[in-house]
Amino acid sequence: MASGWMADRMRSFRFLLAVRFTVVMTGAVAAVAALSYFALRQGLVRELEASMLNVASIQAAVVTDDPTGAMHFHEWALTADEAASVRDLIRYLQIWNTAGESLVRSAFITEDLPLDRAALARAGGGTLTWTEGTFQGIPVRALYYPLERLGELHNRHVLQVAAPLEAQRRMLRTVAFLLLSLVGTVAVLTFLGAWWLGARAVKPVDAIVDQAEDIAEGSPRRTIEAFADTWEYRRLVSVLNRMLDRLEQALETQKRFTADASHELRTPLTVLRGELEVALRRERTPQEYTRVLRSSLEEAERLSRLAGDLLTLTRSEAGAQQLQLREDDLAVRVRIALDRFQRQAADKSVQVQGPASPGVLVRLDVDLMDRVIWNLLDNALKFTPSGGKVEASVVETDGNAVLEVSDTGPGLPEGTLDKVFQRFFRIDEARTAEVETGGTGLGLAIVKAIVELHGGTVSAENAPEGGSVFKVTIPSCGIMKTPS
Repeated sequence: MASGWMADRMRSFRFLLAVRFTVVMTGAVAAVAALSYFALRQGLVRELEASMLNVASIQAAVVTDDPTGAMHFHEWALTADEAASVRDLIRYLQIWNTAGESLVRSAFITEDLPLDRAALARAGGGTLTWTEGTFQGIPVRALYYPLERLGELHNRHVLQVAAPLEAQRRMLRTVAFLLLSLVGTVAVLTFLGAWWLGARAVKPVDAIVDQAEDIAEGSPRRTIEAFADTWEYRRLVSVLNRMLDRLEQALETQKRFTADASHELRTPLTVLRGELEVALRRERTPQEYTRVLRSSLEEAERLSRLAGDLLTLTRSEAGAQQLQLREDDLAVRVRIALDRFQRQAADKSVQVQGPASPGVLVRLDVDLMDRVIWNLLDNALKFTPSGGKVEASVVETDGNAVLEVSDTGPGLPEGTLDKVFQRFFRIDEARTAEVETGGTGLGLAIVKAIVELHGGTVSAENAPEGGSVFKVTIPSCGIMKTPS
């Protein structure tokens, strides 16, 4: 099963996912609910005000239609019980003069309506005015309606129409409760649904993590198979499997490297120890001690070369090798190496031929590139028989400097062209039958590592006329011009 840490992370992910979905969905529903509530409230207010204006205009028109000239209201004749049953629908009426004196009240009220003198003054000036207050313990909305339009006798008269708000507010409270219940229900259902969806979403990840941990703990399985056929996770599983393949290959390479390095180190150490043990068994002549010391020195030098080669490879592969780049002529570097090589070639009766001017300008680390050139020349010279030829050339092709080192030796056996740059790889067939190399098996591996650090490539092939050809390709800065 997934580790406790990963399980906690998955639960946290599900919780955060559920919370985010809940916040978004609840916020949207709450916004719609709030807009609906305020729209309903405004609609009810407009409907009530329209009703009150209608009542005010009708009552104002008939308030003085009595032949005697007395003011009165046209109202239904309702009993007290009937009036109580339709109280929410009743519109209370009262006429005031601008001095605040009550002139006429409707039949359904036994006391004056609450008077707002500021509103009364504005209505006395001809302006329709709305107020809210409390009448007989219930909230009411009042309209102050000027009666000056009825004639000069009513210039100082104002009609007050009041309507109960209790039913409206009761309806709004009910709607608000329902909307809040809806928002709460949506929040709960959204959280539960998002939690369920989160569980479905992280289930494949849990399964993939479980298999990855099984592999890390040494399970025979070497690939992740969970949800490999599901298109949403196919790419993730593929990437993880490729990563596992690379890790396994790197581990196998490291194991081989460690085994080969141990073997290579053990051989000179064994020889060195054996020479010293034999020398110490009895007294020796100065000449014998000298021979032992010379032999020991050779083994120590071999160990030193091997340690230096291993260090160079390790730094290169770890990306810790720092390049000291500068522009230089690659052909000049080859000719310098050939000058140092002439004596070895002459001792073996091998002809050495270098590149002609002009050369190719490249950005390179001189010390490291000199090592590449020396390793390639040394490798060619080792496997070239007496009377043979080693040739080095430098040309510029498609913006690249190409260094080729060829020999007239036996060539590379079939199936080894892609292996010669591996660490500790040696050819033990016809190519080495008559050659004592004395190398560490790391020369060409170091060549490959250094060339790749310079952004180049290296390859090996057999020449049609016999022998092998090693080709190094690195970016160039242009062809050097020959001074006129």
